[in-house]
Amino acid sequence: MLQAILIIVGCIVVILGALWLIGFRVIPNNRVAVVEKWWSRSGSLDEKIIALNKEAGFQPYVLRGGVHFLTPLMYRVHICPLVTVPQGEIAYVFARDGEPLPETQTLGRVVDACNNFQDVIGFINHGGQKGIQRSIIREGTYAFNLAQFVIITKEHIYSLPLEKSDAATIQKMADKIHERQGFTPIIIKGVDDMLGIVTVHDGPSLSQDHIVAPTVGDDSMQTATYHNNFQDITKFLAAGGYRGRQYQVLTEGTYFINRMFATIELIDKTVIPVGSVGVVISYIGEHGEDASGEEYKHGELVKKGFRGVWKDPLTPGKYAFNTYAGKIVEVPTTNIILKWISNEGGEHLFDSNLKEVNLITKDAFEPSLPLSVVLHIDYRKAPFVIQRFGDIKMLVDQTLDPMVSAYFKNIGQSKTLIELLQERSEIQDMAATQMKVKFQHYNIELEEVLIGTPSSSKKDNKIEIILDQLRDRQVAMEQIETYNQQQKAAVKERELKEAQSKAEQQKALTQSEINIEVQDNAGKAAYQRSLHDAEKIKALAIAESEKEAKMGIGKAIAIHEQVKAYGGPKYQVLQDIVTKYTAAIENGSIQVVPNTLVNMGGEGSGNINPLEAFITLLLAKEFDDDHHDSDNRNMSADLQAFKEQLLHKESHKETHENKMKGKQQAREKTK
Repeated sequence: MLQAILIIVGCIVVILGALWLIGFRVIPNNRVAVVEKWWSRSGSLDEKIIALNKEAGFQPYVLRGGVHFLTPLMYRVHICPLVTVPQGEIAYVFARDGEPLPETQTLGRVVDACNNFQDVIGFINHGGQKGIQRSIIREGTYAFNLAQFVIITKEHIYSLPLEKSDAATIQKMADKIHERQGFTPIIIKGVDDMLGIVTVHDGPSLSQDHIVAPTVGDDSMQTATYHNNFQDITKFLAAGGYRGRQYQVLTEGTYFINRMFATIELIDKTVIPVGSVGVVISYIGEHGEDASGEEYKHGELVKKGFRGVWKDPLTPGKYAFNTYAGKIVEVPTTNIILKWISNEGGEHLFDSNLKEVNLITKDAFEPSLPLSVVLHIDYRKAPFVIQRFGDIKMLVDQTLDPMVSAYFKNIGQSKTLIELLQERSEIQDMAATQMKVKFQHYNIELEEVLIGTPSSSKKDNKIEIILDQLRDRQVAMEQIETYNQQQKAAVKERELKEAQSKAEQQKALTQSEINIEVQDNAGKAAYQRSLHDAEKIKALAIAESEKEAKMGIGKAIAIHEQVKAYGGPKYQVLQDIVTKYTAAIENGSIQVVPNTLVNMGGEGSGNINPLEAFITLLLAKEFDDDHHDSDNRNMSADLQAFKEQLLHKESHKETHENKMKGKQQAREKTK
């Protein structure tokens, strides 16, 4: 039994020994093997690390997963992991073998024929260089020869250790990449209003006349030189790019840039607010043609892109301006208020160094005069102002302050203190007019000059005495005015009381006026009724008169006919008398036989009966026929005359009524 076991163990050892001798190797599929050759008939390497011609040393190829036979008598197999670069990250490559870098070159050139550094022979044969490479590795899984290439990712350093110094060097490179945040792409978000300033660490150097490298390879139509924002290093260099800080900037987007080739600094965009313009002072570019004109002797203004002050300012907005290549001076185009008042300043703080103007008046007082000046800068003239003074603060301190102070010092010497106080408005108007011309000389528009109240300075404390006297004088004047107003108030109070009394009686006055109007209306109504009644009476009177006239005429005609029938008017009269007398006797009102008979005593006289005497009178023969005819004619004439008289009276009455009616209408019209 023991012998059998020994035989089996011996067989196993023989088999293992045989497998070892023939180099039996099993490589997992998630691993690669780097082959190191111990000896070779072709000799060994001198300076190289990778044996391209089957020399002893590290072989350029790698073994992938599977069974391989490499005798340990000639080969040493190094099992290495596959390299995986996570999505959204960048990996860097360090080449141990290849052509040495020139003195002016920082990174190894890009070799397109090396299949992302997985083909060592293609890398070396096509001019691959030692050191850190310009090309970067994007996300994915790769089978690298870790004897030739060191792969540096964010989490790991993949390499085949050679010696301790080599490991320290690689770790130092990894720390530098971490410091530059080079394992992730550059992401610039629009909401942050940032831009990227690029500094290139490879390529030819700039001349001493340039501080910022000019823009190259930004035309996407030129495919041979378009480097797509420094992501294609070969095309950047082919376009003539220089190392150093670049004028071209990165705006919003994601950029996979080799951070060993270029570093990125994020800065804020330049914002020109509404109410301001930006005057650009460019530090780069060629010397352009002066656009300021022959009359302007304070410097040159150039077009956009040239070195100097640009003649066209930037209007309000956001700009991705490289502040290393130039400077933008913000010039307010709204009104600027400058205050010559201690511890006070305008919104723009250009007057932080200004203080009150010390005056010496005509009467030897030394007050301090506070001032405020409102000015405006035309946006088209802003470049002239910046070219001339550098910035607005320097303009205020070096020009406007001494000019305004000297002007008001001259004004103070021509005025007394009281005149300075009382003529403030006139001085303001005069100053605004005279100083406007001086301000225009500096391309500034003066809007307003405002003068405050002079105050006592440290040298003169007697101004308060003058001010107290002016206050007392003003108080006295105000008292006079107060008395005048009180007098007027008393008059107004009396008028008010009278008005109140009238108002109290207004009701009675109003009622009386209403009553008067009512009575007037009633009188007018009564007058109209009287006119109506008068017309009615008139009509009745006319009708009655016509009736009476016609009846009278009829009676007259009847009587005339009766007279004619009885033989004449006397017989008619006799008949009427006898008829009335008979009626009287019948009524008993006349005594036929008198109680007393009177005898006159003459001859042939005796007692006379009244009835007898009356009848005798009636039967007198004095009425003859001639008289009868004459009387008849007279009767007809009398009747005609009577009729004409009635008509004349009627006409006279109507005329009289018309005259009365005319007078009444005249009185109504006059009223």
